[in-house]
Amino acid sequence: MQIDRAGLAGFLRRRRESLQPEDVGLPRGQRRRTSGLRREEVATLCHISADYYSRLERGRGPHPSEQMIASIAQGLHLSHDERDHLFRLAGHNPPARGAGGEHISPGLLRIFDRLADTPAEIVTELGETLRQNRLGVALNGDLTRFTGPARSIGYRWFTDPACRALYHPDDHPLHSRVFASGLRRVVTLRGPRSWAAHLQSLLLESSDEFRAVWHEHEIGVGYAHLKRFVHPQVGALDLTCQALLDPDQAHALLVYTAVPGTESYEKMELLAVVGAQNLAAPAFDGGP
Repeated sequence: MQIDRAGLAGFLRRRRESLQPEDVGLPRGQRRRTSGLRREEVATLCHISADYYSRLERGRGPHPSEQMIASIAQGLHLSHDERDHLFRLAGHNPPARGAGGEHISPGLLRIFDRLADTPAEIVTELGETLRQNRLGVALNGDLTRFTGPARSIGYRWFTDPACRALYHPDDHPLHSRVFASGLRRVVTLRGPRSWAAHLQSLLLESSDEFRAVWHEHEIGVGYAHLKRFVHPQVGALDLTCQALLDPDQAHALLVYTAVPGTESYEKMELLAVVGAQNLAAPAFDGGP
């Protein structure tokens, strides 16, 4: 496929002008004269340089890669139809749709962008974190930094001891059962050639605990009302985790809250002040 530079430039410009700062979780400011977002704001959302994005809008620059187009599509909060159109304009075949994809729906992103005062993250059906807000990083650390199999919290749970430090020790056996049960559900749903099945094989080879729990053949194991955390800065936290599901993409928006008036609520307010300081841990690449 050939790149349509004029079509790509026009589409990007129109989408940028149609978005307002509040649509993507940005402050409006007092001296805004631009119709829609500024190019610099879009570049920040897409994790690319402002110069590179500006050249695309002017029909110039190098041929953008598929990874670059995917990042732009997510930054502009495009729907799946709009994303596919953007890929074709850039001379690429669109990614396959359906569960397992990483393109977050605009509706889920709009809700996520408005959650500034409580920890929140968007995860895949395998527990791979796609987005975290500032308080989400403050609570759980930066979970988007992992690569390969270690992107899945279930994989990290059985292969990286540091993953368990954030959770109350008495709850570790339940976490193990939940992760094994959840992986079994996805393997059955996606089939023996899926990424979930690959994770299953890796864990069966590398973790005695996973093998023991897996052979129990449990399904549908869930958590109680509260999740108990042991945070390295604020201590014990009893939090409710609410999930909003996007069934088309098998993504979930997870929101963590504490009951007002409790000690955990006061500690969450402290966490908002402390932010994500001192939570940067060494990245774990998860092996194979």
